[in-house]
Amino acid sequence: MDIRNELRDSRARTLELALDLDDAQWMGPRLAIVNPMRWEIGHIGWFQEHWTLRRHREPSLRADADSLYDSARIHHDTRWDLPLPTRAQTLEYLSDVLERCLDAFREDEPYFHLLSLFHEDMHGEALTYTRQTLGYPEPRFALREPGANDAGPCPGDVEVPGARLLLGAKPGDAFVFDNEKWAHPVDVGAFRMSRAPVTNEQYARFVEAEGYAERRFWSEAGWTWRTRAEANHPVYWQRAAGGWHVRRYDRVETMRPHRPVIHVCWYEAEAYCNWAGRRLPTEAEWELAAGTPDKRTFPWGEELPTSRHANLDSRFGGPVDVGCFPEGDSVHGCRQMIGNVWEWTATDFRPYPGFAADPYKEYSEPWFASPHKVLRGGCWATRARLLRNTWRNFYPPDRRDVLAGFRTVARD
Repeated sequence: MDIRNELRDSRARTLELALDLDDAQWMGPRLAIVNPMRWEIGHIGWFQEHWTLRRHREPSLRADADSLYDSARIHHDTRWDLPLPTRAQTLEYLSDVLERCLDAFREDEPYFHLLSLFHEDMHGEALTYTRQTLGYPEPRFALREPGANDAGPCPGDVEVPGARLLLGAKPGDAFVFDNEKWAHPVDVGAFRMSRAPVTNEQYARFVEAEGYAERRFWSEAGWTWRTRAEANHPVYWQRAAGGWHVRRYDRVETMRPHRPVIHVCWYEAEAYCNWAGRRLPTEAEWELAAGTPDKRTFPWGEELPTSRHANLDSRFGGPVDVGCFPEGDSVHGCRQMIGNVWEWTATDFRPYPGFAADPYKEYSEPWFASPHKVLRGGCWATRARLLRNTWRNFYPPDRRDVLAGFRTVARD
């Protein structure tokens, strides 16, 4: 990996997600699930500066940077009230930080440059779903590829033999985050997993069967959430003559039946499973189905992800049919375990045995005690360079703004 070029690429994606929006959109409404974009873009620059330039005792490029952009110190609800720099000043800060980091780059110190790279990649995904949340126009991604959209369904289950899995990343692997450390043995029994994520068509049957109104399909916490949210279907679905429609950014489209259901929270996934007589996989089951006990890096093997294997890097602009990308199948025959939609698992986000926080202590450790669930696999907007079979994402079970769906496992 040429880290300098990857840093430039990540910055280009950040700008693609921001520059076409006006100043009012850069601030947006005060919501618990988004940041003001003007703050978030400045925070990206601050994080890069903090972990690369300022580690060598260089002064900040802005004397007020810590008081504006340190997410560990600045409560989310106050970020709209800060004396934020103007749009032009924010972009200038972002550019100056990157150029100084590139000038100061040392081949023998890649860790913190990779940390800032992957941090920016994750914010790029967050900016993508922020645009969806706020009904902004669809991003105009430069790297768009045609086709690979209409491959239909991918029905049925695969048999995954039981095994002793080394769950997590192994020492000596490429850059990994602290919550993946380290691989430890977990005995996993045999199970049957769906070949593909649950589709819109499948999920619509649950909705049309009044699954949202049936208390018996919901856990106590899930029913409390459903009642409070007044949820009767996925958040962006709309009933229309002739079928379901979906709001996608600032327009409404006919629902595509074989695309994976997306923007559903963990509680919705759990309720669907109860209705269908299925369950969510544990993260150990998910990793075993994706990689087998021999610890493949990706479901298909060791080749880096391409547009033959998976829907990543926003190359197709959104989710594609679950039948796409047969070349990305796992050895067991599971499709799209990398890309398209993040997949909720049944597992609470907790540390692996012997966990020790990495230098960026706020990444994982503060969230272990809170009700977060593990997601696996990445989505259509995730950067390919982030992912591998061991990568763990995590969100609270009520979040349905994120680019998440799920696949299911047969109950014993």
